[in-house]
Amino acid sequence: MIKVCNLQKSFGDNHVLKGVNYEIKHGEKIVIIGPSGSGKSTFLRCLNLLEEPTSGEIYFDGQLITDKKCDVNKVRQHMGMVFQHFNLFNNLTIMNNITLAPTKLKLKTKEEANEDALRLLKIVGLEDKADAFPSQLSGGQKQRAAIVRSLAMNPKVMLFDEPTSALDPEMVGEVLQVMKNLADDGMTMVVVTHEMGFAREVASKVLFFDEGVIKEENTPKEFFENPQNPRLVDFLSKVL
Repeated sequence: MIKVCNLQKSFGDNHVLKGVNYEIKHGEKIVIIGPSGSGKSTFLRCLNLLEEPTSGEIYFDGQLITDKKCDVNKVRQHMGMVFQHFNLFNNLTIMNNITLAPTKLKLKTKEEANEDALRLLKIVGLEDKADAFPSQLSGGQKQRAAIVRSLAMNPKVMLFDEPTSALDPEMVGEVLQVMKNLADDGMTMVVVTHEMGFAREVASKVLFFDEGVIKEENTPKEFFENPQNPRLVDFLSKVL
């Protein structure tokens, strides 16, 4: 579904991604871990071109999306993105946050979008918050609403950029549960996170990013029980 070839990204003199190659298949749950500044979030943001790669190629569903002629907005309709800080519109109700994109892009009528939004809100236990504003919700509720907003576009893949790191500890569980349910339903997911339990339980593959490259990738069992890379061994000894 996603193929990344020799992805490089620099910000001025700071060379953040140094030739990343990876393929993500339909239905896979890829969990990315690694120290701060290792390029994890930059990699994720390059996948939907929120960051423009310095060089390299990214294919999504067989289409070369790093091609200048590619309509990025069309591509992004199929890639849901959930951010660390929710990025909800504070002046809109939760319902309007969710229905804005599908109706603006004429993918659904207002009625269809509302119906869909309510169905999704029910799944994440927020059907009673449809008319609330983001400021009236807890962090965990905001993040669940942000996930629903992405799902309302019927994406082919969901990208999560540290979705729980801005939350109070007791709210982390409710967001991870929604993500686990999504994974169980077969959603293709790429998740940058510090939640090792989630990586162990949900991932098809876990990647360890360090210094702008993938230093190790494996099944969760092998990754956590039998790490090969010395840097990963050191990292896990500090976080587990």
